[in-house]
Amino acid sequence: MELVRHFTATAFIVHGQSVALHWHKKVKAWLPPGGHIETNEDPVQAVLREVLEETGLMCEVVPTGESLELAYPTQVDPPYTIMVEDIHDPIQGFHHHIDMIYFCRPVASMNSMVDGWQWVTKKQLMDGDSLLLDDGSAEPPPEDVRILGVRAIEFISIS
Repeated sequence: MELVRHFTATAFIVHGQSVALHWHKKVKAWLPPGGHIETNEDPVQAVLREVLEETGLMCEVVPTGESLELAYPTQVDPPYTIMVEDIHDPIQGFHHHIDMIYFCRPVASMNSMVDGWQWVTKKQLMDGDSLLLDDGSAEPPPEDVRILGVRAIEFISIS
């Protein structure tokens, strides 16, 4: 059987010394915003669309790599990293997400942030703190989310 792969883009949105995470009910984990790259979208367009749809925040990608000084062709900001994630979906079956990870920051008012999102501090991420769920239980974010969240905060705080 051929392995199915989907291309996705994820944003670590940094505000101060915190990143935005929410409890993903399907995946059952604390995750940043992100989703599938649609037909005719580049990864930056996809990540900014997903951020707006999921969080209500208008953001910009913070470049993490160098750009070439070229008049043509145009360039798309590269992701900080690309991860291959195993997805166990009861409907679509097992597949991989080729996930392009971007660091972002808000560019407009944050009053429009959708309920369910939490600003998780660098210290909480570094300490592996469990975050409170609606049912009163608590879970820590996954290791990759904690590491990338800390890196995003550190990168944006010096850029």
